[in-house]
Amino acid sequence: MITLSHVSKYYTEGIPALNDVNIEIEEGEFVFIVGNSGSGKSTFLKLLTKELEPSQGVITVNGINLKKLRRRRIPMYRRNIGMVYQDFRLLKDRNVYENVAFAQRVIEMSPRQIKKDVPLMLSTVGLAAKYKSKPKELSGGEQQRVAIARALINKPKILLADEPTGNLDPDNAWDIMSLLDSINARGTTVVVVTHNMEIVKAMRKRVITLKKGVVIDDTKAGEWNA
Repeated sequence: MITLSHVSKYYTEGIPALNDVNIEIEEGEFVFIVGNSGSGKSTFLKLLTKELEPSQGVITVNGINLKKLRRRRIPMYRRNIGMVYQDFRLLKDRNVYENVAFAQRVIEMSPRQIKKDVPLMLSTVGLAAKYKSKPKELSGGEQQRVAIARALINKPKILLADEPTGNLDPDNAWDIMSLLDSINARGTTVVVVTHNMEIVKAMRKRVITLKKGVVIDDTKAGEWNA
């Protein structure tokens, strides 16, 4: 599903953000990526979404060698990757329904299909009754649920989450992680970058630890203990 083979990324000559990283993530896995600031976590995600190119090595996602992926094919490639951010990144002038529908309109989905898919997705994330609400009328946890719904509406095979609970209180954080767990249980591969060690420890998933661009630990589900 996701393979990094001897991947390095240099922003400044001689200073690697990632250094000879080898990672394999299987289809259907739930994986946490942890590490201090500057460890390479954000670089890792940006390489997977092809926002960045590796300086060395090969990245394969869904059977696609990203080095060989032509620029015009990148939008199609990204349809199979949902992305959730710490700051939600919702369209503030549009309601919940329109925020989620936007992701389908971008790929020119038919209005009929949008009317079918969006209510189902909002029901999945527990926001069916909030479809007319604007982001400012929602709690932080609800806004993150909208962001997750938008990320999932086009049925991606992979969901990447960059600090998805970073702006949430503990109760909402747990609700979001429970939602991600249920999404994973339906077959979506989930990769979460986080600093929240309490959640990582409690959820007992696979944990990959980065330090100064190097993988220093890769612990199987249920075995990690900070």
